[in-house]
Amino acid sequence: MINFNEPIMVEKAFDYVREAINNKKLSGDGEFTKRCNFWLEKWSGAPKVLLTTSCTHATEMAAILADIKPGDEVIMPAYTFVSTADAFVLRGAKAKFVDIRPDTMNMDEKLIEEAITEKTKAIVPVHYAGVACEMDTIMEIAKKHNLRVIEDAAQGVMSTYKGRALGSIGDYGCYSFHETKNYSMGEGGALVIRDKDNCEMAEIVREKGTNRSKFFRGQIDKYTWVEAGSSYLPSELNAAYLWAQLEIADNIFNNRMESWNLYWEGLRGLSESGKIQLPFIPNECNHNAHMFYIKAKDLDERTKLISYLKSKGINSVFHYIPLHTAPAGKRYGEFVGEDVYTTKESERLLRLPLYYGMKKIDVERVIDAIMEFYTK
Repeated sequence: MINFNEPIMVEKAFDYVREAINNKKLSGDGEFTKRCNFWLEKWSGAPKVLLTTSCTHATEMAAILADIKPGDEVIMPAYTFVSTADAFVLRGAKAKFVDIRPDTMNMDEKLIEEAITEKTKAIVPVHYAGVACEMDTIMEIAKKHNLRVIEDAAQGVMSTYKGRALGSIGDYGCYSFHETKNYSMGEGGALVIRDKDNCEMAEIVREKGTNRSKFFRGQIDKYTWVEAGSSYLPSELNAAYLWAQLEIADNIFNNRMESWNLYWEGLRGLSESGKIQLPFIPNECNHNAHMFYIKAKDLDERTKLISYLKSKGINSVFHYIPLHTAPAGKRYGEFVGEDVYTTKESERLLRLPLYYGMKKIDVERVIDAIMEFYTK
């Protein structure tokens, strides 16, 4: 069986986890957490990046820092994971869903302004498959209407837009280090803060509302509760596991890209003949090979293809059920305008196996099986 995903494992991780245990510092903000934070700051160019317990929690922190309140509205695509909406719904806000572009599966930047009302507080672009949204346009709209931009860059570590790291362009960016991502700590994430003025408050929110981080740096002689917050700090064991991967981040990137390119070359003929559609990467975007997907003709064909691949020992999966069609999406959100592409394109999309260390022969097996399906 070719698995859809296999959690990343780097041999050095065993040594680092053991080192964290020997340091007798298992709670967060130890040496490995600091190393990861610094690496992400250096890569992204942001003044502050903080590891969190998940990307969901990073987005919750962003919602707190952006002062999202009951009655506010937040614009986002419906084609995304539930966490994108949950972070704002928990603050009492309403999700305003807009349609996606059929080429990148990202929020259609041309539809954002018609969703803006006097209650709108933020725009949440989701960089699907590590391919950037049209951020220049989104930032211009946000500036024009005095809105916050919170990037859901869960899939975007090592991806860029016009040379800028995803997650570093908006006011806040949110990364995921879930086991399905390119770099993993099992469950985990990070919050990227663009403006230095917001860094201290981010530390406070992350540390249960206390100024404990300043205390540990020796800036104050005691710490206390200064603001509402929560516990968003991951364990040193998780950070040690992640650090082993960040040390060889380029190797992991290159390995995944080799598999991605193999898929592209192997399936290009089917795309050119109109049988399937392959991912589209705009010229201004450098992606990170987070996923490789194809689009079948329709839902019926995709269902048959999934079954056929399974019969060949290949586990492929579809992705999000659009949020505006879900029970909670109907309660907490509203689709603005017409759903031209969100549902239709989501029903065509099929994700193929792709993970660090995937063997070339397995990628070729997947390609051969898809070719057989469309030529039998």
